[in-house]
Amino acid sequence: MTPKLKAKLKELPKEPGVYFHKNREGEVIYVGKAAILKNRVSQYFHSPNQKDAKTRKLVAEIDDTDWIVVDTEMDALFLESEMIKRYMPKWNILLRDDKSVCYVRIDMKSEVPYVSMTRNPEDDGAEYFGPYYGKTAITRALRILRRIFPYYDKPYTGRKTLNTDLGLTPGIEAEKTTAAEYKRDLRRMISYLKGNRKRLVRDLEKLMYEASARGDYEKAAAYRNQFFGLKGLGTKIVFSDKEFLDISGDRALEELQELLKLEKPLVRIEGYDISHQSGKNVAASMVCFMNGTADRTKYRRFKLHKQQNNDTESMHEVVERRLRHLHDWGRPDLIVLDGSVGQLSAVRALCEEAGVPVIGRDKSGDHSRNARVRIVLAEPEDNYRMVELASDSHIAKLIARIDEESHRFAIQYHTLLKRKDALK
Repeated sequence: MTPKLKAKLKELPKEPGVYFHKNREGEVIYVGKAAILKNRVSQYFHSPNQKDAKTRKLVAEIDDTDWIVVDTEMDALFLESEMIKRYMPKWNILLRDDKSVCYVRIDMKSEVPYVSMTRNPEDDGAEYFGPYYGKTAITRALRILRRIFPYYDKPYTGRKTLNTDLGLTPGIEAEKTTAAEYKRDLRRMISYLKGNRKRLVRDLEKLMYEASARGDYEKAAAYRNQFFGLKGLGTKIVFSDKEFLDISGDRALEELQELLKLEKPLVRIEGYDISHQSGKNVAASMVCFMNGTADRTKYRRFKLHKQQNNDTESMHEVVERRLRHLHDWGRPDLIVLDGSVGQLSAVRALCEEAGVPVIGRDKSGDHSRNARVRIVLAEPEDNYRMVELASDSHIAKLIARIDEESHRFAIQYHTLLKRKDALK
């Protein structure tokens, strides 16, 4: 170990977090998570002869290490996956895709909602909760919650099923309850998913006593079952109760804020891309990164009103449509366009009027993972400046990750539109 690394290890905190091992060139070669950073990271350098061959090779390359502290182990699990996707370290072979991620989907706008799981949230008006890691664990957790808050797991048909007899549905089909009462119970389960556990238990206890006081013992019994069911859960089911991770120590965000000379920290960054085939089935994507991590529940997709082979005009339409939703979708702290001066100049006036900073990423047609990262900045008097970032810099990794995700999401929607068009 170098003196620098020894000194760093002494500074390691005892909180959960994600750590980044780097080589002599400063390249991130491994990303890992830890319940206690000090214990986990120190283990790499204790008793090296007892480590397997792969770990010994990794440790031999480590010249420096950094970390980000988070609140919980669940946060560390999520952040580890996101940072592996951003840096693609050579020693990480797992979590390079989203196969381990799932979301809980509930469409409360339906007359009779149902609960399901998905890996890909859509812009369909439903509520999504997550991301959660480990589909088996979440399936088991939902199964337990279903005993407390019975729900439908498929679109409602009005027919009785085995789940009706088992008490796993609210029983609208058996006239045990109404759609309105079912929705009220489902909102309580949503409150649990959002992390309002203590308040929910207090509310159910109050409702239980109120129903009993007015002689509605059947309703009091239902509240009692929910109350004691939730009390019995304790910490058996862990769902994230924060809108997004607070990783204010993310170097990429700090450096990008400094580069762009922005006063506010970059909490919400949105990426945009256009996808089409010679002007047909033109689609666009809006991906959202909260504090440097992808938040798929906030992604949006657009089918362009004007089908044309003109990415500049299409980008203008998309950004114009998005900026109409500053109040209901939230305000971005930065917009990143897939494109150069043409795309940036097409939306510059729109963004300046809305007070939203915007930059472009010029790939010059190179969509490979190794494409160099050049960003285009708006300068005074309608001028533009190109900045080429070092390929291994934190900013370059973040911009490339946002751009790659917006490109993937745009192609995904374009492909869907193309298939629908072929079936007409």
